[in-house]
Amino acid sequence: MRVRNRFPLAERPADVTDPSLLVVGAHPDDCAIKAGGIAAKYVEADRAVTFLSVTDGSAGHHEGDRETVAARRKRETEAVAETLGIDYEVFDVPDGELEPTLDHRHRLTRFVREVDPDLVLGPRPNDYHPDHRYTAELLRDTAYMLIVPNVCPDTPPMDENPVFGYVADGFRKPAPFEPDVVLDVSDAVDRKLDALDCHESQVYEWLPYTFGVLDEVPDGDAARREWLAEAGLDHFSANTEVNVADRFRAELRARYGDERGAAVEHAEAVEISEYGAPLTDERRERLFCF
Repeated sequence: MRVRNRFPLAERPADVTDPSLLVVGAHPDDCAIKAGGIAAKYVEADRAVTFLSVTDGSAGHHEGDRETVAARRKRETEAVAETLGIDYEVFDVPDGELEPTLDHRHRLTRFVREVDPDLVLGPRPNDYHPDHRYTAELLRDTAYMLIVPNVCPDTPPMDENPVFGYVADGFRKPAPFEPDVVLDVSDAVDRKLDALDCHESQVYEWLPYTFGVLDEVPDGDAARREWLAEAGLDHFSANTEVNVADRFRAELRARYGDERGAAVEHAEAVEISEYGAPLTDERRERLFCF
């Protein structure tokens, strides 16, 4: 069941022409980690945002059975939806068992058509986690099919393909991430942190456990939130020891000028996929005007 916090997509006013955003992750925390700042900036501009987790996240914890973990993580997505003011959907695909099947491609095709986004963000296909890789593959397979009427004819095709983009990662083989857009999200970092704070099973338990730093997570809500801001955000955001702003400082200077570009503390980056609509100058201004 989708959590809706702006207005139901079926009830979206006909005169809404501002660009909308769909962020697709393999697991319930992926969207906020990778694009929480961009999402917050879209919401701030009164643009519609939808998050989708392709799996239920049920394998993402070192304690608890799948049913318990999935239910907890679903509640966390509901909190994120409320916190950011977005729509949030979680597919009932078991975590760790996603495959790029025709059924999953059709399900994703129908979903993207229903959301009707202008910009779709998701992972690159080279990644350590099979769910991430297959989410990326499904998105690529979906891209062109969105406009083909005889594919999933029960759902009206889109008039044109959206722009598809990859979120930043630190993987270098077979090719490193090469951003086409690097955005200053410093003024949205608190809202991103608020969203990540909702994923307590991940940012305070499971991810620290997998990184071997669980004993560094403090007790108490306020102390944990401070720890996330000071120690956890950069490490979780890009699978790299260098945060996105420092990693792409030259691109930030080129976009914002030397003074502001040098001062950016938090950034998110997007590499445009060749499988969606091209990022023309007009689309760049419309989709990434902040």
